Amino acid sequence: MTPDALPLGPGSLVVVTGAAGAAGTAMVQHLAATGASVVGAGRQQERLDAIAATLGGSSSRFTGQVVDLLDADAVAAWADAVAASHPSGTPRVDGVVHLVGGWRGGSRFHDTTVADAEFLLDQLVRTLQHVSFAFHDHLLASPRSQLVIVSATAAEKPTAGNAAYATAKAAAETWMAALADSFHREQTDSVAAAAATTLVVKALVDDGMRAASAGKDFAGFTDVHDLAAATVALWDVDAATVNGERRVLTP
Repeated sequence: MTPDALPLGPGSLVVVTGAAGAAGTAMVQHLAATGASVVGAGRQQERLDAIAATLGGSSSRFTGQVVDLLDADAVAAWADAVAASHPSGTPRVDGVVHLVGGWRGGSRFHDTTVADAEFLLDQLVRTLQHVSFAFHDHLLASPRSQLVIVSATAAEKPTAGNAAYATAKAAAETWMAALADSFHREQTDSVAAAAATTLVVKALVDDGMRAASAGKDFAGFTDVHDLAAATVALWDVDAATVNGERRVLTP
């Protein structure tokens, strides 16, 4: 296996932002199962603590931390502290999976307000900007790293009711393309180390949603565990192959 396709495992450190939701919990479970150490960020410590209870023997590899991702200075300080805790003893981070989400919209164009648009730009774009700035150099310090976001097919085909959501998702994708270019330009040698990859879904579904809507088929939705498996698999591919890629998971 070449240096630019190092898989995750013991000795790796990955960050999951927005970890307390269903997608975040599944992501932590799959990452911890590789043997990697996982740091989860969220807004409520009790919800982060609940993730550890789902990990069984992997619980010791998970740390949940409350972080305000809209506070750029706080995110920068947190990123430095996380990198300094790397199991290797050398400050670095081997991955960031950014799962902060949100939804505002309706059936009509005017159902969306400017306040909705500002909320979604904060949640989907501003948090990504702060996280990518803070972890940029720490990811480059790793022999193989990923920064991953989840976007939506709505970014390609917005509708009247999801104008603000689709706009924010499209902006996040543009930011990831610029991050990918930065990684490409700033590699320290001939071997690509860091990658910025966007995974695209129609929408996500989990067991709780299925139980709450018995009989609904959720056609075209991506299960949160399938999303997590697809994310973990990115480390098995050369960084240069997936850097800047927009990988669609929806059939």
